Amino acid sequence: MAAIRVAVVDDHQLVRIGLKQIIEAQADFVWAGEAKTGREALTLVRGTACDVLLLDLSLPDMSGLDVLRQIKSHHDAVAALVLSAYPESQYGLNVLRAGASGFVSKSADDGELCRAIRAAVRGGRYVSPELAEMLVSGLQGAPGEPRHSVLSEREFQIFCKLAEGRSVSEIAASLFLSVKTISTYRTRILEKMGMKTNADITYYAIKSNLLQ
Repeated sequence: MAAIRVAVVDDHQLVRIGLKQIIEAQADFVWAGEAKTGREALTLVRGTACDVLLLDLSLPDMSGLDVLRQIKSHHDAVAALVLSAYPESQYGLNVLRAGASGFVSKSADDGELCRAIRAAVRGGRYVSPELAEMLVSGLQGAPGEPRHSVLSEREFQIFCKLAEGRSVSEIAASLFLSVKTISTYRTRILEKMGMKTNADITYYAIKSNLLQ
C-alpha cells in the first residue's frame, strides 16, 4: 500500500518542524511539503502530489476557511484536515460544512493526529467525541450549540469577514461576487443571528474567539 503523502500549512516554523517529525516517524506516512501562507498552500497543492493537507485556520494573508474552500473546489482529491488552536466547539461544524475531513485541536497528541490523517485518507471524517455529540444533536440552534451554527458555510465565511471589519465592497471583490449579493448575505446573517449592525457581529466574534 502506498504511503500517505501529508503536507502542512502553518505560519509558525516550530509547528511545521514538529509536525514534520511526527509525520516522518510513521511508517505509512511520507512528508509531501509545507507552506506558511494561504497563497503558498494553493501553489503547493497545485504542484505537489498530496493526499492529506493539515491546514491552520489562522494564516497571515488569508483565512484558512478561504483556502479550504478553494482546495475543495479545485483539488477535491486532497483531504484537508483543519489543525487549529481555535475552539472546536466554535469552528468544528463550520469547517466540516466547508468540506474539511475533520478538525484536530493543536492540543491533541500525536496519536490522535495520526488517526485523523488515516481516517481522512480513507475518505472518512474525523471528529472528536465533543464534535460528534454536536453533530448527533442534528438540530441547528440546539442547546449547547453556538449561535453561528445556524449559518451556512458561505454565510459563515462572510460573517467572519464582516467581523474583521471588512466592508461589503471589499468582501465582494475578494470572493468575486457582486456588492448586491454580499449585502443580501449580510442581511440574512443579521436576521439569523438576531443582530442589527456589523458591530454586533464583531462583538460576538470576539466574545466567541472567532477572530483570527
